Amino acid sequence: MSLPLPPPPALLDDTLRAVARRYRLPAIGVVPERIHEANPTTALAVTIEQARLALANGEVPSAALKHLFIESLARMVRDAIRPDAGDPAFQAMVLRHRVPHVREYASLAARAEQDRRLVLAAVNAVAHPNKPQRHASGPQREAMTGLHAAASASSWAALHDTVRGLLAMPAISNEAPNAMSNAAPLQPALAQLLHSPALERLRRLEALSSDAQVRQYRTLWDRQGPRSGTATATAQGVSSRQRGAAVEALAAQALRALAQRLNDAEGTSAPDRVPFRVVTSMRVPASLPASHERAKTEWDAVLLRQAETNDETPAWDVCLLVEAKASVDAATTDLPRLLRGLRLLAHAEKHVVYAFQTEQGTVRLRGASLSALPTDETGLASKVLYCSDAPAESNPRVLGAASRMQLLSAPATLEFASKLIETQQADSRDLEPVWHQLLESPQWSAVLNQYRRLRQVREWMVHADDLLAAIGDVGQRA
Repeated sequence: MSLPLPPPPALLDDTLRAVARRYRLPAIGVVPERIHEANPTTALAVTIEQARLALANGEVPSAALKHLFIESLARMVRDAIRPDAGDPAFQAMVLRHRVPHVREYASLAARAEQDRRLVLAAVNAVAHPNKPQRHASGPQREAMTGLHAAASASSWAALHDTVRGLLAMPAISNEAPNAMSNAAPLQPALAQLLHSPALERLRRLEALSSDAQVRQYRTLWDRQGPRSGTATATAQGVSSRQRGAAVEALAAQALRALAQRLNDAEGTSAPDRVPFRVVTSMRVPASLPASHERAKTEWDAVLLRQAETNDETPAWDVCLLVEAKASVDAATTDLPRLLRGLRLLAHAEKHVVYAFQTEQGTVRLRGASLSALPTDETGLASKVLYCSDAPAESNPRVLGAASRMQLLSAPATLEFASKLIETQQADSRDLEPVWHQLLESPQWSAVLNQYRRLRQVREWMVHADDLLAAIGDVGQRA
């Protein structure tokens, strides 16, 4: 039998209140007089937040605010299309918007890997080195070898020609079923491959790859970073994982120091009765009665408090969930998934004890503790921390990367940029549809609320050193 949940330890609450919040952002008040001279991304962030506040108060954003938004967006576009110091990702999007065959190439490239797998499977079915057909003699065997080589090299035009050549061979075109052979007839499989929509798309993609504007498009994309699957991309992935592991270790170290301080305050030293402990890499069990889709299902570090129960096996309550992030941007991107993860935990049944796997082994958590977790942003400060070792920026970015990209990728924005590139002139009033989408469309809610969300994430984010300092300071006062 479980006893009711105890109140949070006063020392924990005091520590969370005392820890410095070096990543904190101020509220945006009135629009500064010289805001039109500020960086356009800053001006856009201020304008969008002012529009959100107006709507929240039941007001219609002013015409002056609308004008400032449109002019700031126009300035951001002009900066982004500069050949010398612009944004290659946006320039690639504009090129795709302007040029039909670049748009076709991008569409084909998006599904090229799936098409490649389909064609390779069809080729292997008839021309794999271990297939009986490969043991034929003379031109057929050579053609089969060439077919497999073309597929392995992603030479789609050559593959197409090889299939046509095979189908023209009398031994295949006049092929008759042989009851004494286990080999499937080649002609139907080769004919199906020849007319495969996947092969046709890959041939078209290959043909477009030599176009000058397509090459320019690919160059612009490559300037953003190495392509997936390359050695450079793999090395960057390894470095990123190492960086993430280092931040997780720092967060866990700080949380263990907090657990030790809480245990000291409890005044117990019994080895079989440690009130507070920390577990890392805590995985959510499938037995929780809610959808796990797109929810956080592994928590970096968790502070637990041993529950008062009549069971011989210890059960624990969640005191604090900590997620380690290498940057503020990473935490901002992670927040929706974190909120879904909290809602998943909160679906726990109160009278059930759940087994969670962690790096320290299996821990049993009370459903009553999980179901009491906050499921919206108002109560997060007492139960969730983002922990980092990133320095506080002197000029923090106040327009998030995702919001900036949504503004730039709006159809009206792309059309405005296209006119600027083609004629050197465009009317900023053509960007007015973006303003109306921002105020009216549910698909733009994340952009409208982006500064509020950024402030919240930064409010919940602490530096590992600051957490350790607060633990020491509060412990001394206690």
